[in-house]
Amino acid sequence: MSNATSTAWPDGLLLTYYGDDFTGSTDVMEAFTAAGVPTVLFLDVPRLEDLARFGHMRCIGLAGQSRGKSPEWMRRELPAVFQRLRDLGAPVLQYKVCSTFDSSPRVGSIGQAIDSGVNTFASTWSPMVVGAPRLKRYQVFGHLFAAANGAVHRIDRHPTMSRHPVTPMQEGDLRVHLAAQTPRRIELIDLAELSEGVGQARCTALQGDDAPVVMIDVADTASQIEAGRLVWENRGQGVFSASSSGLQYALAAYWRQQGLIPATPSLPVAFEVPCIAVVSGSCSPMSAAQIQWARANGFATERLDIAKCLDPQQVDAEIARLVVGALAAIAKNVSPIIFSAEGPDDPAVLNFESSASVAQMSTSDAAARVGQVLAEIMRQVLDGSTIRRIVVAGGDSSGAVGSHLGIQALTVEAGMAPGVPLCRAWSNDPLRDGLEVALKGGQLGSASFYGQVRSGQFA
Repeated sequence: MSNATSTAWPDGLLLTYYGDDFTGSTDVMEAFTAAGVPTVLFLDVPRLEDLARFGHMRCIGLAGQSRGKSPEWMRRELPAVFQRLRDLGAPVLQYKVCSTFDSSPRVGSIGQAIDSGVNTFASTWSPMVVGAPRLKRYQVFGHLFAAANGAVHRIDRHPTMSRHPVTPMQEGDLRVHLAAQTPRRIELIDLAELSEGVGQARCTALQGDDAPVVMIDVADTASQIEAGRLVWENRGQGVFSASSSGLQYALAAYWRQQGLIPATPSLPVAFEVPCIAVVSGSCSPMSAAQIQWARANGFATERLDIAKCLDPQQVDAEIARLVVGALAAIAKNVSPIIFSAEGPDDPAVLNFESSASVAQMSTSDAAARVGQVLAEIMRQVLDGSTIRRIVVAGGDSSGAVGSHLGIQALTVEAGMAPGVPLCRAWSNDPLRDGLEVALKGGQLGSASFYGQVRSGQFA
């Protein structure tokens, strides 16, 4: 049984996607835009007039926040969203997951998302591509590896993801990890099969009426091209895929090999600005290093008190304190950074669960509250200054800020660090329209990232 089709591009849309968080959603935009595939990311389900404004796009995304949601929420909310995206007519519908695959049966269940979306097409398989070498993410024989601090770690030994406060990764084999989230059959086309040239035969043999998840190893350029070929040539009349931006990199690599897109990926370069504003809800080691670099290089760094943030009686005063400090810094042409934690060993992280307990909320709800507070701080900073370039670090924070600022859509403005484009905001509010926004996953970028965003200079 096979869904194999021709290589040529269809007319119109090539792919639609729902991102499980905002930072990952912009990662997809960067990968496709750089490859010459025009892409727009909506922050809410687009209306007909919204779609008409971006009629030249070949990829349409919808930024979501399901990575912090329960399976019950997913069962209630995702089917209608998937159907809406499917109705746009693209042959590939993607549920975009984080390249570190952080998820659990109770929060951000990738398995539940697959079960909610796989029936949007009458397909006999659901391909999954997670490895993305450009982001230093590698899947080998079903096991996921990711880089941190110059070294590559199996994901369950990763210094950040193994200790994530909400969805710690405790299993390196993605088949085992995913099996705890769905009863669906889970299969693998491994690196050896790809290199031996039997990927298509294996793909055909694994397909069935039960629409299994078929993971495809990606560790290098050759396996990335082959993964893209398998997905594209076996898309049939439409296929649903829960994948990281590894899917975009794989498809682009295959299309490039076939001469369908430009041979060399490229994005415009950003210009320098005197001042940026940053809010960070990330607790990754790289986020800590970036805050420390910024502090040592003239940025104004200020900590958000999480206990006060979770206390309805104190939160307004805490927001006011931080906004006043940020505006004072901007008045001196100093870029402010407001952060909730400085690495996984920060006492704020270690005490996070107890702070949530005192506030009588779950850790996921507490994380969402921190994101909402950072969003309100950013709104007030923008309203009180002339800042036009901002950075938000952390998935929960990015989702909250994007929603809170009245932004309808994002497109890629310029290239920056891998996985973190500088985006142009589209809004009906003239104060927000044209705002430059970088939504950064906690682990992405170098230590000097914030200085590079300000200068627009990236290696």
